Amino acid sequence: MASEILMPGPVCLIENIEGKLGVNQEALKILSAFTQPLVVVAIVGLYRTGKSYLMNKLVGRNEGFSVGSTVQSHTKGIWMWCVPHPAEPNHTLVLLDTEGLGDVEKGDQNNDTQIFALAILLSSTFVYNTMNVIDQRAIDLLYYVIELSNHLSTVSPPDLDGVEDAADAVSFCPDLVWTLRDFYLSLEADGKHITADDYLENSLKLKEDTDENHQIFNLPRRCIQTFFARKKCFVFDSPTHRKKLAQLPTLHKDKLDPDFVQQVEDFCSYILHHSKTKTLSGGIKVNGPCLESLVLTYVNAISSGNLPSMENTVLALAQIKNSTAVQKAIAHYDQQMGQKVQLPTENLQELLDLHRTSEKEAIEVFIKNSFKDVDQRCQKELETLLKGKQDDFRNQNLEASSDRCSALLQDIFGPLEEYAKQLVYSKPGGHRLFIQKREELKAKYYQEPRKGIQAEEALQNYLQSKESVSDVILYTDLVYTAKEKERKEAYLKAEAAKADTRMLEEFKRHNQQMMEERERQHQEHLRQLEINREQLLKEQQMAMERQL
Repeated sequence: MASEILMPGPVCLIENIEGKLGVNQEALKILSAFTQPLVVVAIVGLYRTGKSYLMNKLVGRNEGFSVGSTVQSHTKGIWMWCVPHPAEPNHTLVLLDTEGLGDVEKGDQNNDTQIFALAILLSSTFVYNTMNVIDQRAIDLLYYVIELSNHLSTVSPPDLDGVEDAADAVSFCPDLVWTLRDFYLSLEADGKHITADDYLENSLKLKEDTDENHQIFNLPRRCIQTFFARKKCFVFDSPTHRKKLAQLPTLHKDKLDPDFVQQVEDFCSYILHHSKTKTLSGGIKVNGPCLESLVLTYVNAISSGNLPSMENTVLALAQIKNSTAVQKAIAHYDQQMGQKVQLPTENLQELLDLHRTSEKEAIEVFIKNSFKDVDQRCQKELETLLKGKQDDFRNQNLEASSDRCSALLQDIFGPLEEYAKQLVYSKPGGHRLFIQKREELKAKYYQEPRKGIQAEEALQNYLQSKESVSDVILYTDLVYTAKEKERKEAYLKAEAAKADTRMLEEFKRHNQQMMEERERQHQEHLRQLEINREQLLKEQQMAMERQL
């Protein structure tokens, strides 16, 4: 297990013999044994600026990396110290201390920049240790080495899948920690106190106009800002009196400037708690064998002598950064559209408006993150990709609208279809009732929100697909209506016949009653005549009797 491996002190990882870099095989064996994820912290700076002192403090030691006290550069090549990470369980902290830059005895600036570039490429946190202030020389040197690093980072170890993808090369970019030793300025700007981070940001701030001199001024700063996603700055006072600096590693804390002691503690705390795991493209976390492959690859690339010119290196950087800028722009577009667009949209214009807004923001993201996009080639590529995205959204919108409308139509008109199957409308007048119900359901469908641009077409297609049902109901309606008419006519005829019979019988009965009444009246009349006759005879008889 990596956690069981103990390194009592640093070993030389990359040797620098007479200006030629080579890999120490024994150090590689030690490195390859660490199987846990690595947090790699490398430090670079001028010789005799206290780099090794800071690296020893990260281990909590006064000794380890060689700390010289003479005018000669002490550390040669790149030295490695692997220790259990004190703040990140199951991780190994790898410290890389580099040969000091600007050694007058060496006189080979190219060798300096090679070591500088290796430190950037191998680290997840890169400490740039300079003296006193942030000046143009330090900025220009960092800029040039970044360009060299980008060229080297495109060289992929054969056993590391995905590293060769230029668009993923940003995964090689470490965090930048800029340390300023023996800082003598006041942290003030415009009469106000600023932080060390503010000082760094102000030093890397771009000039906004298009003056040619300003473009030259902006180039290295834009490169540094683009390359390092996260930047931090620490300032250090002089640790002690100049005469005592030679004994710095052995001086007790109370013999050092209290401000310096606190500054070192703050630096160590930040490094240990904020340094990220060294990660390659595709989220591959680097362990010992992986870092071993990177070391071999980069040193072999440097040894081959096939390093590009300054111009070609800038172009390589631009390609990587602009490809990444395109990806960031596309990611921003996808995020914005994902948050803003609710498919289906009510109409096409709503979708186009959202696309234009997100497209504009995406282009702004690209411009902000791009670098030397010659002839706006990458921006045009982005615009083509965004046009494709727009077309995809239009197709998705059509599909979403169709799906939404299909579901609505089935939900709304489903019961009507079921009633038709159950022959509810198979009766005289059923077609009229069917059409009436269908119109009511159409009105309900129109009232439903967010149907999208396929609403009318989907409805008409649905109604057309159901015309056969309407035709069957109409036919059935006509058949049943005809039969009903025949039935009614037969009924009416039968009722009429019955009525005629009733009228005839009534007529006969009425005649019979009239005849009977007439006979009764006749008999009554005869009876009355008989009564009258008898009365007359009686009266005549009485008259005769009176005459007698």
